Amino acid sequence: MNWQKWQKYIRSKGLEPRTNRKKFGSILFGATIVVFFLFIFRFTYIIGFGKVGDTSLDIKTQQLYQGSSVVKAKRGSIYDRNGVAIAEDATSYSLYAVLDKTYLGLLDPKTQKQEILYAESENFDKIADILNKYLKIKKADGLKQLNQKKNADGFDIKRVEFGKEGKGISLETKDNIEAELKKEGIKGVYFDAHPARIYPNGVYSPYLIGYTALADDSDESKGLLGQMGIEKMYNKELNGQDGEVSFQRDSRGNPLPGTINELKKAKDGISIYTTLDDSLQSLLESKLTESMEKYGAEDITAMLVEAKTGNILAASQRPAFNPETLEGLDKEGAQWQNLLVEQPYEPGSTMKVFTVAAAIETGNFNPNATFQTGKIKVDDKWINDHIREGVGTITYRQAVAWSSNVGMVHLQQAMDMKWIDYLNRFGFGKSTNSGLPPAEHDGFIRTDTTVDRAMTSYGQAISVTPFQMVQGFTAIANGGKMMKPNFISKVVNADGTETTIQPEVVGQPITENTAKQVLDMMTDVVEDQEYGTGKTYKLENYRVSAKTGTAEIAEEQGYLLDEYLYSAVQIAPTENPEYIMYVTMRKPTKTAGVQPAVMISEISNTVLERALNIDASNRSVDASNK
Repeated sequence: MNWQKWQKYIRSKGLEPRTNRKKFGSILFGATIVVFFLFIFRFTYIIGFGKVGDTSLDIKTQQLYQGSSVVKAKRGSIYDRNGVAIAEDATSYSLYAVLDKTYLGLLDPKTQKQEILYAESENFDKIADILNKYLKIKKADGLKQLNQKKNADGFDIKRVEFGKEGKGISLETKDNIEAELKKEGIKGVYFDAHPARIYPNGVYSPYLIGYTALADDSDESKGLLGQMGIEKMYNKELNGQDGEVSFQRDSRGNPLPGTINELKKAKDGISIYTTLDDSLQSLLESKLTESMEKYGAEDITAMLVEAKTGNILAASQRPAFNPETLEGLDKEGAQWQNLLVEQPYEPGSTMKVFTVAAAIETGNFNPNATFQTGKIKVDDKWINDHIREGVGTITYRQAVAWSSNVGMVHLQQAMDMKWIDYLNRFGFGKSTNSGLPPAEHDGFIRTDTTVDRAMTSYGQAISVTPFQMVQGFTAIANGGKMMKPNFISKVVNADGTETTIQPEVVGQPITENTAKQVLDMMTDVVEDQEYGTGKTYKLENYRVSAKTGTAEIAEEQGYLLDEYLYSAVQIAPTENPEYIMYVTMRKPTKTAGVQPAVMISEISNTVLERALNIDASNRSVDASNK
């Protein structure tokens, strides 16, 4: 086909480029008109109905210019019975230094240079001195942190922190550091604020009071969570309820004045007043620390309790920890248990108080009847006194003072299974329902064999907690009425309303007459010059009823040799008991010939006598006012 014919063919088919351009132009123009009218229609619809699909433009606009924020409730405080603060809400600070040389401020119009906001190397030495002065960070350690260049991945380090010493900083210390940095003209050292809890008394019944930590380490807005003791027991009530506010924002996202609206009012947490007495608790802590340093026990527990109410005026243990710094919990082998309720033990001879009380109640106790001391055979087992050869024939009253195992076994055999009934009446083998987390230990009473039942009469083959023992002792000290150990005196709501915690009678295992007889016999432990085993528990101005205890320690392999748990209870004044003091000491190692009664009395006599003297002083003031 020649060229002319080819052109004729193209024209006949309408395939000329000029024709195609006209067609394409017409189509494009038509499409543009259609799109334009569709846009106009869509725009008119959006304007008219204010929606894009299912999304409301009004709502989106409000979200863009309207904000809200959480108003944190204040965590309630914990006090002693007189309002001395034990735990309070606070803010703590952690310190860091910026090493990133791109961290610059505004342009200085005079120098035409941006303000340096990072820590300059020429200031490292001064910074390290300041950290050493206020935070006790060794200068070498501070310089080591500041002089870091690369991290493990090879990237430049832009920010450094200063370990444990650089955290938990008080507002006062923060202000002091900032003032000195400003004085030296140093930039680049800054602080982060964190929700915190302060415990101004340091080591102060920490297992009873507890401590807090962030509920979520990655989100501080979730606040604090109680980890132990009262802090955990009342965590929800102490935390209160957060509130919420809404507000209008400007284009930068800042709240506009006058637009803040309270959606939900924050409700601060309750405040808890414990039964602890600050002066007595502080004294007890001091004596426990002194005793641990002096005698090196594996652990010690101590409680001072009001005889008539069960209110705990002082209670603690060793080892212990500082709830603010957690020093004492941050080491291997730290004691995490509240020994007052969580770790049962065989109490030894302090249990004999209850054996005698039960024997009197059941008509099986004659104080003037006699028996042969030394040893007694129960089934195929010999049970010995603490002096194996004994001291000859003594009365059952003297058996209390001399702490005879043989005498107690005789009483148990006379009572038979009634003795187990009285153990239950005194609350052994079951929780005191203190509410302290985790669940309080019940302890156990072994009753399977005749030997087991005999051993319980002198405090072996039975395990208890200090709370259980003190609860039982209240029946002896309070005319037969047994009081629940209590550590909360009142709860105060954010609106000022109060709920007072009343003393709770949890049983009456013995009569008032029996209680008086037992108290009288317990004075022999202190006053009987021939048989008394607790003469060191005598107080100069007060008559004391007491009982000592030396218990073998049971472990998986059996009872340990030559390692004991020592204990003592004192009830005073005998004529009208006001206080019960109970102390246990496990495996003291640095005894150097010091008698266990002396070791314990150094703690108990001091605290008990202080409580009695305070009482006497208050009575004297009351009398003079009249």
